Formats: sequence, C-alpha cells, structure tokens
Amino acid sequence: MSDEYVSVKIPKNLYDEILKRVKESNGEFKDVEDYVTFVLSEVVKEEDEEENVYTPEEEEEIKRRLRQLGYL
Repeated sequence: MSDEYVSVKIPKNLYDEILKRVKESNGEFKDVEDYVTFVLSEVVKEEDEEENVYTPEEEEEIKRRLRQLGYL
C-alpha cells in the first residue's frame, strides 16, 4: 500500500455507522480509515475480477451459442 494519502469526505451518519462496525470488529480494524480502505479495496478487486471473467475468445463463443439459440 502506498504511503501517500488523500482525504475523502463522507456523511457523518455513515462515519458513525462505520465507527460502530469498527468497534464491533473485535480489533480486526484499528479505525474508520482502516475499515474504509479495506472495503474499497475489496470492491475495486471484485470489479477487476468481474471484468476479467471471460477471455475475448470465450465471449465470442458465448455470443455464437446465444445466436444459435436465437437470443442474439
């Protein structure tokens, strides 16, 4: 992880909810920043994985099959 940081503003009620979860995490997260960094990292990683589900060749094969079934 980079040593550079930037600030992000979030609504106070969201901050309070996250703080509650941090406290309930039994030490898994040290603070709100740690929690938010973890959650955003997981979301970004998940989106990257979704984008790379199929190779271009696999996508073409799926399209070919869908055309044969009359869906495309």
